[in-house]
Amino acid sequence: MKSPSAPSLSPLDPEARHVLELGRQADALPFETGTPQQARRAYEEGLPDQQGEREPVASVTERAILGPGGSLTLRIYRGQDAPDATAPALLYLHGGGWVIGNLDSHDEICRWFANMAACVVVSPAYRLAPEHKFPAAVEDCRAVLSFMQEAPGDLGIDARRIAVAGDSAGGNLATVLSLLARGDPTPLTAQLLFYPNTDAAQTADSYRRFAEGFGLTASTMAWFRDHYVRYAADFDDWRASPLRAESLAGAAPAFVAIAGHDILADEGEAYAGRLQDDGVPVVLRRWPGQIHGFVSMGRHGTAARQAVGAAVAAWRGFDPAFGKIRPTDASPASHRD
Repeated sequence: MKSPSAPSLSPLDPEARHVLELGRQADALPFETGTPQQARRAYEEGLPDQQGEREPVASVTERAILGPGGSLTLRIYRGQDAPDATAPALLYLHGGGWVIGNLDSHDEICRWFANMAACVVVSPAYRLAPEHKFPAAVEDCRAVLSFMQEAPGDLGIDARRIAVAGDSAGGNLATVLSLLARGDPTPLTAQLLFYPNTDAAQTADSYRRFAEGFGLTASTMAWFRDHYVRYAADFDDWRASPLRAESLAGAAPAFVAIAGHDILADEGEAYAGRLQDDGVPVVLRRWPGQIHGFVSMGRHGTAARQAVGAAVAAWRGFDPAFGKIRPTDASPASHRD
């Protein structure tokens, strides 16, 4: 298996340095020193310091559907230029290590996608670990996708033009969903992945290179993973480690965004390489000076919005029937192929 080689290490972007300095000044305890409940509170309290002003969209509504574990809340965004019917649709799965994160933590990203792509974004409050271990989150996300496919008129979307997206752990769930959906009558049009987690074993060299000092640490990622999986044998289950799937052939075309200073960089690169080896169209973009989670840091610079714009441009390229992307959102980002 041939994977694309990782680029040589570049200097940190000024906005990434600024975010890291804010973290040092806050002197917050690492998540792994407390409980999941404490981690969630700390994460939610820090959101206003990371995210910018909420961009207006045509509408934001919430509804509940019946999921595998009971009621499952969805937040639904309709972009300002999205048609009232047969709009393209995006299922966005939030990150947070399967333990933290919620409908508010990625609200900014969902609004950008809705407006840039003139689409409907569906964001689910999937079950979190450790209260609900693997594969509960996978099952919830699959249920939401099935709802979107089976009730497109209810949402005003085109079931033939659904994509899935996510960041970090949400990127993991998006990759798994893309593999699960290979046999669906209406295949996904794209998987849009921001620094996805693809291997639960956590043995890639980037875990060594960026173990500490770059935001998400190796010890925190292990804490997330150990709350999520049931036992070590789950590491080999491709629904937890999509990089370990026997074949990725037939998965949706992929956009993969890599942050250069990120413990997940190497497994993101490896997953993009596996997809290419198995004949899946891939748009790979690298932000060499950025850190993990930069797409959720819109308050501190332009890279976050640029990355979403690049994902929408790739989605548009995968789907010839896609609506127009706003010219201002298609401007070149500070990345390299």
